[in-house]
Amino acid sequence: MPKLLSVQVSQARRVQINGRSVLTAIHKQAIEGDVPVMPLGLMGDEQADLSVHGGLDKAVYAYPSEHYPFWVEARRQAGLGGIDDALPFGSIGENLSLQGVLEGEVWIGDELKFEHCTLRVTQPREPCYKFNAAMGFSAASKTMAQQGNCGFYLAVDEPGRLRAGESFTWVPGPRRLSLKEAFNAKMFKHLR
Repeated sequence: MPKLLSVQVSQARRVQINGRSVLTAIHKQAIEGDVPVMPLGLMGDEQADLSVHGGLDKAVYAYPSEHYPFWVEARRQAGLGGIDDALPFGSIGENLSLQGVLEGEVWIGDELKFEHCTLRVTQPREPCYKFNAAMGFSAASKTMAQQGNCGFYLAVDEPGRLRAGESFTWVPGPRRLSLKEAFNAKMFKHLR
């Protein structure tokens, strides 16, 4: 059964990226206990750029924990080994670190039914320059695009609460568009 390993939130803050002061909330931190889930996301979480994050269809960002070893190795290959070999959950910018749900198996419209709330898959994440800064190397976004290990956004169909460590039921939605197809279409559009 799939499991929610960790829940993360952050407030938007200014950081320096390529010599510019940029507002971001990508630096998510794990929190303990019950976390209220509302239509626009998790209590205590912010999105800095509402043109690409947040809103009803991108209220929560989930990421498969199975990809973390890949990113540790990618950072080592980029010359960052030893700096932070153990990336904590939330380092990818995700609100939910999941186990047992990979992008290649997910379809738009699938539901994640937790005991006290229901979330629905709406679209893949598109990597950006802030992800490069968070990972510490300039090819991180390109690497995510090539690998397709993007994670996915969720809408809140039934508000409630979540807690790290709880299992959930993954309910298939309509099989019209897979997450991988949606991601590949978005990446193709950006490469044209």
